[in-house]
Amino acid sequence: MNNAKYIFVTGGVASSLGKGVISSSIGRLLQERGYRITIQKFDPYINVDPGMLNPNEHGECYVTIDGYECDLDLGHYERFTDIKTTNRNSYTTGRIYQDVINNERRGEYGGKTVQVVPHITDEIKRNILKIGESGDVEFVITEIGGTVGDIEGLPFLESVRQLKWELGKRAICVHLAYVPYIAAAGELKTKPTQHSVKQLQGYGIQPDLLVLRSEHQLSESLKHKVANFCNVRPACVFHSPDVPSIYEVPIRMQEQGLDSAILELCGEPVRQTPSMDGWRKYISLRNNLESELHIGFIGKYNLQDAYKSITEGLSIAGVYHGCKVHCHFIDCEQISSENVAEKLIGMDGYLICPGFGNRGIEGKIAAAQYCREHNLPTFGICLGMQVMAIEFARNVLGLKDANSMEFAPQTSHPVIDLMENQKSVSVLGGTMRLGGYKCALIQGSKAQEIYADTSVVERHRHRYELNNDYLQQYESTGMMRSGYNPETNLTEIIEIPTHRWYLGTQFHPEYTSTVMHPNPLFLDFIRACSLKD
Repeated sequence: MNNAKYIFVTGGVASSLGKGVISSSIGRLLQERGYRITIQKFDPYINVDPGMLNPNEHGECYVTIDGYECDLDLGHYERFTDIKTTNRNSYTTGRIYQDVINNERRGEYGGKTVQVVPHITDEIKRNILKIGESGDVEFVITEIGGTVGDIEGLPFLESVRQLKWELGKRAICVHLAYVPYIAAAGELKTKPTQHSVKQLQGYGIQPDLLVLRSEHQLSESLKHKVANFCNVRPACVFHSPDVPSIYEVPIRMQEQGLDSAILELCGEPVRQTPSMDGWRKYISLRNNLESELHIGFIGKYNLQDAYKSITEGLSIAGVYHGCKVHCHFIDCEQISSENVAEKLIGMDGYLICPGFGNRGIEGKIAAAQYCREHNLPTFGICLGMQVMAIEFARNVLGLKDANSMEFAPQTSHPVIDLMENQKSVSVLGGTMRLGGYKCALIQGSKAQEIYADTSVVERHRHRYELNNDYLQQYESTGMMRSGYNPETNLTEIIEIPTHRWYLGTQFHPEYTSTVMHPNPLFLDFIRACSLKD
């Protein structure tokens, strides 16, 4: 029996207000109260998943433990709450429609005319409810992507309307809206929020709580005004101001009683007062950093969110080492063997970024060579690890045309090659090695020392692998395979043991790095970067 309570998070006035951060904060606060939670996201775009979206347009693609490619907001969910999301935590319009069309083709609708209502909305509702049916969670937080008023979001809002009616007190709506400051008038204006709520009401949804985003402090009289015009109790209007770090948002929300209000509305007991001790300790550390580190990001996607989980993973690790981490994008397309020293100057460490396609690859290879030869702390992730392997093969093994089959199918030394079962693939989406895989660690290696374990599980998102035919040559000349998959013998980690810190992973450690449990590789990389010569 499904007894879970459902919290719907919608947004109005403008995009990028932080629905994902508010959803994550609610989840963290309910956990601190002793409740079991999960968070899911419904995105209005027609792509089946974000796997084929350009990072320069949409930001990074996050990967769940079971290998589902999803929106970067799921990274926020996991970093804030330490939950492990799955394919049940992320849906798009494309995925919903694909499932409905497949059902229709199989005759599951008995010849009826398939329509947005009820068939699309029923499929949305089914997936909202299903995640709460296991009995493992007491609260399901569902973020509706986009902004109220977007035409593509209407089926999701209609589904929320129906569920609020059907579930009664088991479902509430938290609406996030923007209160702009008009500098010429010297005033905060609530009218955009009022119109946003009115539009939501026009769809049949009365928000139960309002979270108002603003760069300026909101007075109690202003919040009472919003409550009065929006049919919301004054005690259920909250302010989410700009803060130095998104990780302060749960503290600000808890101080205003957001979690208590949610529990009261849902008819749940307000369990133990959350101490937030671990969280507050992290914030205290973050607010009192004594030094700075500068990490060069050698990549090709010059967008803040393109490497979001990596930058957050490094930033979090930096806090535990008492240093503020600054990540500097270095465009690999602008790097050559002639200017590499100039392009890489002034950094404490370097991260060779993941990615797809051959654009900028030679620049990454030149950077890897420079970092290796100058004993600079260097971390390669996914494609970054493959670049390290290509560079080493060319300049140490003497295989001058060494390359990846992704970039040079005619190379005589394919040190990076397709998995055998991928060689006949014609459809790109969802065909990679995705999700969590075991990695056995070689005793005595740097990787094994960092993890302090003999085996770990890390998440993947790639199609090409290090070619084991060349493994003996690598290891006989100083590059060690320090981690491998015990089932397939595929290489997971390479390192140069004699180097200060030169390590590459085929997997993405950023997907398992959270505020309370940063990934050990990030922690040790930051430690190495902070050591001065």
